[in-house]
Amino acid sequence: MNDKIRIFALGGLDEDGKNCYVIEINQDIFVVEAGIMQPDKTMPGVDYVIPRYDYLVENKDRIRAYFLLHGHDDEVGALAYIYPDAPAPVYGSHVTLAMLKLFTEHVKKDPKMYDLHVVEPTSTFKVAGRDIYYFHTAHNIADSSGMAISTSMGNIIITGDFVVENAADPAFLNDMNAIAQLAEKPTLALLPESIYAERSGYTAPLYKLTPHISEAFKNAEGRIFVSIYSNNLYNITEIIRLAVKEKRKVACYDAATYDTLKAVQTAGNHAIPRDSFVSTDDILRQRDQDLVILMTGFGSKLFRKIALLASGQNEDKRIKLKTTDTFVIASPSDDNTEIEYTDAADELFRTGASVIVVPKKNFLRMHASEEDLRMMASIFKPRYYVPIKGFYKSLLHNAMSALSMGINLNHQNVFVVENGMSVLIDETGGRVFDEKIPHGDLMIDGEGVGDVSANVLQDRQKLAEGVVVITLTISKSRRAVIAGPSGQMRGLLVAKDAEGILRESERIAVQTAHEFLENPLYSIDEIKQNAYEKILRMIRRTTGKEPMVLPLFVEVD
Repeated sequence: MNDKIRIFALGGLDEDGKNCYVIEINQDIFVVEAGIMQPDKTMPGVDYVIPRYDYLVENKDRIRAYFLLHGHDDEVGALAYIYPDAPAPVYGSHVTLAMLKLFTEHVKKDPKMYDLHVVEPTSTFKVAGRDIYYFHTAHNIADSSGMAISTSMGNIIITGDFVVENAADPAFLNDMNAIAQLAEKPTLALLPESIYAERSGYTAPLYKLTPHISEAFKNAEGRIFVSIYSNNLYNITEIIRLAVKEKRKVACYDAATYDTLKAVQTAGNHAIPRDSFVSTDDILRQRDQDLVILMTGFGSKLFRKIALLASGQNEDKRIKLKTTDTFVIASPSDDNTEIEYTDAADELFRTGASVIVVPKKNFLRMHASEEDLRMMASIFKPRYYVPIKGFYKSLLHNAMSALSMGINLNHQNVFVVENGMSVLIDETGGRVFDEKIPHGDLMIDGEGVGDVSANVLQDRQKLAEGVVVITLTISKSRRAVIAGPSGQMRGLLVAKDAEGILRESERIAVQTAHEFLENPLYSIDEIKQNAYEKILRMIRRTTGKEPMVLPLFVEVD
């Protein structure tokens, strides 16, 4: 009897990050990736966004495994929040699991909670009686993989993030032999990534940082600062090797960076020679020309570190930027952190230090372009093709490219879906079922999960545009305004422009109060609500802004 299969995403479709894909075979649930998304400018105060995981909690007894394909936080970060509510064995390479533990500690969770299983980037093992195949891929983090899950009708292949790399460092090997061997078996469904699907040709393997910073390490007169994402372990090892080569000592900017270096050594990438490491306490005892100061972090928090250092507002006053310093920004922004990146870079250039920006187009993201994806489809020749990971236009382009290949893919077996929609496959065939599995965003604010509602975000956005406070006191017995109005404004307009807005706001408050006091059944809450709406409408019309308006009306006897 053939298996009954359901494939759906809790996150990762029509968005950048938050990847979480569920393969349900009969009664067994296999979760592939569980990542975060960086908040954008419409989410003030939010640290991370994770997929809503109600379905996993409701069905936690059926979850057989979490499969992590590489160690970037958009693939592993959400597990720190999901796992306590829906635990199951976690499989990944040594480096991937090291990055999971590092991020888990970063968000103040205990990595000991996980049931971890280290597997080689190319390996075969069994979970719930099924063959699981990992095949090594080339991505800009060491020991990344794609994977396959066996079914009675063929394998379900998830490519992971990959590029074609034929002469790689062993940690960045695109294992074509393993892929070819896997392709000898029938492929039921291929789930390829889509982030760069709109780009023609192949993606060049540009994961190496050394070509962009080696000259700076040779020629810098003073200290060298380097900012790098915590999960870019390979690039961190490059920085260490360059420092050793140029006879410089490596110092950590803060405790978080020190934890990252410990993860580098745990993952077996590169150990720092004892005489090439300097503690933060000894920084001032070293000559400037002998130091490399490493700064690591995740997402926008790293850019905030840079901005605080550049503006002299960092906590550790022993570390201050000098005009003789060189600062290498090896942490390019993504779509959600462009504003924070720009602010940090601007502050750096104001310091007078030499600033080197590693170009985004030449470094960091290694995702399959159109020809990479067509190659993978031609090798596996899947019965069904389901693009994942990326914005809708990228998913659609991936599907259209596959349809044009002439390998028996057509509109009946190529499915473009959204989060919460299922692809169902059984002995009768494959189809899309829009059952709307619970999905969406859970916002992480500090240690709270999902505590930030849409109303809270709206309030934060309004606070960012300023606050207007209008106070007055109403006598219930006299049915009159007996004190006030008094208005205050912060963060909306400069003083000379604010007076007119305040006087008009006060006038509206008194007029609204008088209108309601004529009614024998008036309500103080109604007065406040109506005054709020009228004042906000006036300010929006006058200034084009939408601040937080607080009518503080008090009723006395």
